Amino acid sequence: MAKNRVLTGITTTGTPHLGNFVGAIRPAIAESQSTEQDSFFFLADYHALIKCQDPAAVHQSAREIAATWLALGLDTDRSTFYRQSDVPEITELMWVLTCVSGKGLMNRAHAYKAAVQDNEEKGEDADFGVTMGLFCYPVLMAADILMFNAQRVPVGRDQIQHLEMARDIAQRFNHIYGETFVLPEAVVDDDVAVLSGLDGRKMSKSYGNTIPLFLPEKQLKKHINKIKTNLLEPGEPKDPDTSTVFQIWQAFATPEQTAEMRKEFEAGIAWGEAKKQLFELINGQISEARQRYNEILEDGAFLDAELAKGAEKARAEAASQLDKVRKAVGLSRFG
Repeated sequence: MAKNRVLTGITTTGTPHLGNFVGAIRPAIAESQSTEQDSFFFLADYHALIKCQDPAAVHQSAREIAATWLALGLDTDRSTFYRQSDVPEITELMWVLTCVSGKGLMNRAHAYKAAVQDNEEKGEDADFGVTMGLFCYPVLMAADILMFNAQRVPVGRDQIQHLEMARDIAQRFNHIYGETFVLPEAVVDDDVAVLSGLDGRKMSKSYGNTIPLFLPEKQLKKHINKIKTNLLEPGEPKDPDTSTVFQIWQAFATPEQTAEMRKEFEAGIAWGEAKKQLFELINGQISEARQRYNEILEDGAFLDAELAKGAEKARAEAASQLDKVRKAVGLSRFG
């Protein structure tokens, strides 16, 4: 039976945080161990250039994100783990797809529309500061997916539109040139935890409210102590369902531990004690991976070798797909 092909992209901006771990990394690594799944994971470093023009930051982020996935046990023999920029076939495919992608479709992309709206509210020209990278972002994402005929693409709700655009582009290409691409499906897991950050809003690099995953112990404790809580005193019952501390606890705890902590909240646990227990729970689960992460981070040669191995596997697949595409559009050899 053919395996289900699943593709996950990780944009190389910022440092991985607890929200990334419970929302994306942990479930993806667990799924990749299934014998019924063919998993592709890539560092979306070309996508990073749209948001970040600091070369050192892009480079460091890619290093940290690669080390994180490897430290947490991603099996690179069982899955394909590569850097987008190590597979030049993707950008060639992007150009071919650009030639069948309607500008009207790109005009409707959420990120572009948000940039235009922001400019108009500030009284600027609608396209002020909008690069072609931002405008064509959905085509590059389509190339990432269609290059490997991924059937399933796990995404957050904010990315569903880009998946639908990839389907539209694939359908348009197939209509003009014949059946070439599998139409991908978005996989949105509503059961995956979306963590709140230090200030109670969604944990996000853009809000600057994250708890980085592999902070040293003292720093992790300090960050957890910064989580916003209300003014209820020790002994006063607290509502677990409106508490960031409890929500993060739930994402790391067993059902039994969660039930126990719920009772503690109802009994009026002190915020300091709740945060202390949260630190101990998280630290206990990640300390071994943290040590491995720090070792990998120092070993650039190991990182390069792992990504080169993945790129070789990815490029073998990509070459075959690109050959089909080139023939389909009339770019085949003359001999």
